[in-house]
Amino acid sequence: MKTTTFLIKQVLSVLALAFMSVATQAKVVSFTKDKDGIICNLEKGLMKVKICTENIIEVKYTVLPIFLDKPSLVITNEWKDTPGFTITENTGEIVLTTSKVVVIVNKENNSVRFTDLKGNIILSENGSDGKSMVSVTIAGIPTYSCSTQFVSPADESLYGLGCHPEDSLSINYKGRNQDMTIKYMTGAVPVLLSTKGYGLMWDNYSASNFYGAEDGNTKFRYVSESGNMTDYYFIYGPGFDSIIASYREATGTAPMFPKWSFGLFQSQDRYKSQAEILSVKDKYRDNKIPVDCIVQDWFYWEPNVIGSHVMWPARYPDPKAMVDELHRANIHAMISIWPVFSKGTNTYDQMAHSGGLTDILWDNVMTHLMDSYYDAHSPQARELYWKQANDSLVGRYGWDAWWIDQCEPDNGGDIDARRKSNFAIGRGIDYMNTYSLMHATGLYKNWRRDIQGKRAFFLIRQAFAGQQRNAATLWSSDITCTWNAFRNQVPQGINACASGIPYWTSDIGGYHFHWQAPDWSSPANRELFTRWFQFGAFSPIFRIHGKGERALFSDNWDASTKSILLKYDNLRYRLLPYIYSLGWKVTSEGYTIMRSLAFDFPEDPAVKSIPDQYMFGPAFLVNPVTERLYSLPGNKSLKKSRKVYLPEKANWYDFWTGRMIPGGQTIDAVAPIETLPLYIRAGSIVPMGPYLQYATEKAADPLEIRVYTGASTSFLLYEDENDTYNYETGKYATFAINWDEAGQTLTIGDRKGDFPGMLKDRTFRIVWVNSKNGIGIEPAKNAVTVDYKGKEIKVKK
Repeated sequence: MKTTTFLIKQVLSVLALAFMSVATQAKVVSFTKDKDGIICNLEKGLMKVKICTENIIEVKYTVLPIFLDKPSLVITNEWKDTPGFTITENTGEIVLTTSKVVVIVNKENNSVRFTDLKGNIILSENGSDGKSMVSVTIAGIPTYSCSTQFVSPADESLYGLGCHPEDSLSINYKGRNQDMTIKYMTGAVPVLLSTKGYGLMWDNYSASNFYGAEDGNTKFRYVSESGNMTDYYFIYGPGFDSIIASYREATGTAPMFPKWSFGLFQSQDRYKSQAEILSVKDKYRDNKIPVDCIVQDWFYWEPNVIGSHVMWPARYPDPKAMVDELHRANIHAMISIWPVFSKGTNTYDQMAHSGGLTDILWDNVMTHLMDSYYDAHSPQARELYWKQANDSLVGRYGWDAWWIDQCEPDNGGDIDARRKSNFAIGRGIDYMNTYSLMHATGLYKNWRRDIQGKRAFFLIRQAFAGQQRNAATLWSSDITCTWNAFRNQVPQGINACASGIPYWTSDIGGYHFHWQAPDWSSPANRELFTRWFQFGAFSPIFRIHGKGERALFSDNWDASTKSILLKYDNLRYRLLPYIYSLGWKVTSEGYTIMRSLAFDFPEDPAVKSIPDQYMFGPAFLVNPVTERLYSLPGNKSLKKSRKVYLPEKANWYDFWTGRMIPGGQTIDAVAPIETLPLYIRAGSIVPMGPYLQYATEKAADPLEIRVYTGASTSFLLYEDENDTYNYETGKYATFAINWDEAGQTLTIGDRKGDFPGMLKDRTFRIVWVNSKNGIGIEPAKNAVTVDYKGKEIKVKK
């Protein structure tokens, strides 16, 4: 591999001498047709237009005389079945037409534009500046900077580009820039969604930048500092759901998570002993507080060193017994395992002797030893890493989930050192952003092979395009315990999910306050945590973590705070039939749970730049309260509400009162400390289960089906064994719930499929929501009760 890498570098150096000047766009001299598109010979270089599917087009361009080999780490679809398309040519253009989109190549300057079948422009490269490669030297490394530039109309809005935890600028990338280099507290997922009905994914892994306000905000540009070609994928929707589904068709399906992972995670920096972990378990269960997972954070190995994969026996005398006891209490266990190694351990020596370590070092903030990252781009090193960690920790003790921390890799911000490093696959400068992707790839592949009957769940600090296929949940890193940090999380979560990463979470309450634990008993911090917890209950993954005791049973909370926290914990658990069914939509349809308002209301101009409202599935409009209202000095509040925009072309039910409110207006939503403003779109079905102590405590029977009338709608309820991958072979069941507004009739369709343990006969409580019934968390008082045996039934209102 090192010989191959050396030869590639030599080839690049030779070619660089031949093309040292700035690459100017060149005419199309000729083109050849092949089975999946065209290859254009340019006055200088080559361009390939590839028809991947009817709505996915890849465009590659290079100033080099050949396309150098570049195996994609992101695209997993081999595109074996090319769809039908036609090619026509006129004096100035080459036109490729599929059943959904038209691709037009300008022969004068090789620029590409995309239209719909009626000729309406969807996206255009910026003429002769649409694609460029410039010979540069970065950190002493000769390479090419690769750039694409596109025309951006004034009424366009842009979303995605991953999670940037400390970013406080507009949720809408139209008119703003974004660093796209993965490093500590900065993420990057090079996926962009446009309200013009398209998505873009740039298949380049080097440090990059997005510029969203070029030429007076009429264009946007994506620049990657190193590569041997520009390479992007155009995806036509036009709906955002269609774009994301197509993106996952290209990069991999998100597998189903176990049902327990949609419940509450209790984590803290840090639990220091087996006894402490078990005491947390006891306090949750004894106080009847729902929880599904307790997390062991770092330094369980102390006084040993990181990478030793040892739980220190004096503090953890029997880790397997500890995990077994959690399991007996129906609590799952997640452990933090890092991709770095300290010297002086067998694991370090094995990795070093096998050539599996990189020269990227982390100055350990606890020990100040210089710890080494392993080479996640090496298949052999990934296999060894898995073998070490699984044999010593995960498989040995029966842990249920893996927390992947510090996977940028973080070397203290020395980006040049990362550029100059070399991986098994190639130069560090060319693979700056894919460490976390390849690390998770190894873990997921080996989990599926070696841990049978248990679905994988990985909590990961950084994600790149394609990460969803590795059972990864992105969390927003080491954010502070402040209102500003909380306020930033809402748009960051929305944009992370708009980037095709379906599962996202933040540390509820924030991770640190000046690297210490805040005083959680203060009124101000109680308010902060309460508001953040409300938001967490409507995030894809529901997880407490950070410095200082903040478990729901904590004495830091007064009785009123405990009551509010328990209310939202219970609400999350009552909504599990709804949430778990959405998880199936993520896997089967490429769905997005945490939804920018542009997903569902693309024609409403008022939603374009709203940073703190989103849809949670098809029904809930969630409006977190991200400013301090109640714990101001003197206990005086300036206001007890927040502004909420209700999107047009829909009516909205207040979840807490049942009151119907017309859309297309901004309201003052009442927001006392116990209330997260929630609105349900008229024409929604929300299935709700019983109160639970853990996600799989009992079947959702009776199932409360809340019907928010006002428009026809449907909801597909999904059930399976709650764990295992048997769903992949058809072991699951669904039934459709349809509301016909004109006929005022609810139809529960035939059940399709089955699985071991399926509840065949069950009871449904049908609730017609109004201001007097079916409001808030409590089960509705008035309901139509029906028995369901798997055959269609109809219920008239």
